[in-house]
Amino acid sequence: MEIISADFFISSSRADQCPDTQYPEYAFIGRSNVGKSSLINMLTRKKGLAMTSATPGKTLLVNHFLINKEWFLVDLPGYGYAKRGKKEMEKLTNLISHYVCDRQQLTCLFVLIDSRLTPQKIDLEFIQWLGEEGIPFAIIFTKADKNKQGELRKNVDGFLKKLLETWEELPPHFITSSEKGLGRDQLLDYIDGINKELSENKE
Repeated sequence: MEIISADFFISSSRADQCPDTQYPEYAFIGRSNVGKSSLINMLTRKKGLAMTSATPGKTLLVNHFLINKEWFLVDLPGYGYAKRGKKEMEKLTNLISHYVCDRQQLTCLFVLIDSRLTPQKIDLEFIQWLGEEGIPFAIIFTKADKNKQGELRKNVDGFLKKLLETWEELPPHFITSSEKGLGRDQLLDYIDGINKELSENKE
């Protein structure tokens, strides 16, 4: 798939404020500072489309971007940013859970994992919750270029091995680098394949 157009569509502070359209939605979520905005900008090749920040936890809204006038890329708030107040954390948790569980247009949720780290409890618990809720998802390992030689494969394999302790079958996964453009084609081809399936099923 080639992205011809990528335009900001709307920001929503509540899941029920999201646009009422029939477009499939591919949402991106991850722990704060996992490189989500950089990945979105890399995929769309629009440097300022999703705002990046040196301060983690800046995304507080559900942001819809219309891609090729055919599907939405959705930027969700990051989870697990410890410096938020209790009320703000509850609000964000509700926003994320309502969007993920109730949004009929959600076609696939991409969970971003920092490939530099060993398996983090918060990521594993979030993925476990997705499984319990029956949410279709795939994993994106980010920041592949930041690893020392051999560490990337070790960390990715370690995370997948940890998942196999509770999962019979692993979800699709992708390895990306926003700086190098790594994984872009594979990720967009995956989305394109799902879109084609959806289109065929409508006919």
